[in-house]
Amino acid sequence: MIRVLVADDHPVVRIGLRAILGHRASIATVAEAGTGAEVRLLVAQKPWDVLVLDVNLPGGAGLEMVKEIKRLRPSLPTLMLGVHPDSEFAVRALRAGAAGYISKRAAPEELIIAVQRLAQGRRYMSPAAAEELVHVLGNGNGADQAPHARLSDREYQVLCLLGSGKSVGQIAEELARSIKTISTYRARILVKMEMRSTAQLMHYVLQQRLAEPT
Repeated sequence: MIRVLVADDHPVVRIGLRAILGHRASIATVAEAGTGAEVRLLVAQKPWDVLVLDVNLPGGAGLEMVKEIKRLRPSLPTLMLGVHPDSEFAVRALRAGAAGYISKRAAPEELIIAVQRLAQGRRYMSPAAAEELVHVLGNGNGADQAPHARLSDREYQVLCLLGSGKSVGQIAEELARSIKTISTYRARILVKMEMRSTAQLMHYVLQQRLAEPT
């Protein structure tokens, strides 16, 4: 049996994931977590075969959470789950230590396939994500990269949250950081992307489909 830990802050989403994975006799979704703190506790307490992790888990800080789990349990494969397009986020997720990335828009069967592959010690990438990875590796000089590709993982996460319509205060609370810290990230993002306002960032994020409005 494949032991799966599902981490998402929305109970309805967790129930849905359990229902999808429960259709396969070889998969047992043993536990759920709604915050980063709960994930850390459960990962430390019990062995798991796969962790399905929401990109924007409260207290989990997205890609930073993946890096932390990699340090705690190097052998535990993480499948990241988010609304970001596969081709935009998968490369960052893999670089952070994730074994795969899947969109919340994916078909249920794709989730099952992804979990099974990770449990076998393999990685999972959709065709779109695989194509993007080849593109990135083939353009190491970054000359034709999109503006958001210049950002660090944390800056990219803050950009997406700003683009979804969240305020600096809301982002600070969600990422467990101070308002001053998030404001600093926002300032860096504006400089790197050569923009002047949050409104411009929001327009860019929605235009590029990096996030959805809340």
